[in-house]
Amino acid sequence: MFLAAAICVVFSGFLVMRPLLFGQKDAQGFVRITPEQVKWVTDTDGSGVQRATIDGDPSKPGTYVIRVKFPPGMMSRPHYHREDRHVVVLQGTWWSGTGDEFAPDKTIPMKPGSYMKHPAGARHFDGAKDEEVIVQITGNGPTDTVRLHPELSNYGPSTKK
Repeated sequence: MFLAAAICVVFSGFLVMRPLLFGQKDAQGFVRITPEQVKWVTDTDGSGVQRATIDGDPSKPGTYVIRVKFPPGMMSRPHYHREDRHVVVLQGTWWSGTGDEFAPDKTIPMKPGSYMKHPAGARHFDGAKDEEVIVQITGNGPTDTVRLHPELSNYGPSTKK
């Protein structure tokens, strides 16, 4: 549910109150979204990974901002994107690896507040180990994800069972 605030507008000498919904652009183009307003969508592959579009549209030209929530023990398999992507860790320890081989034991931990640039075409894999992780990704669309091993699922276990 969106939270409402009030904006005072002087129109023809009258003070007018009109509602402003958070999560929508105001008259000046500002967008405000609280964590409670983020609309998560669960991937349909059974991995438990969730995504949310914060701003823009990753499938169209222009800047986009998305969030990805990894459940504990889940990591993306090696892939790349055609554009540079900028990642900031918001919650949990995010584990990131590079290269063609899916090797969760060779990933580097990045705590909240950490930043990583994924250069266009650079092969990588990433996700969560012991705790839920949320990252925020910014890029310029349209984007795509090219899987190195499309015969495998998009995600794999990050810890040995």
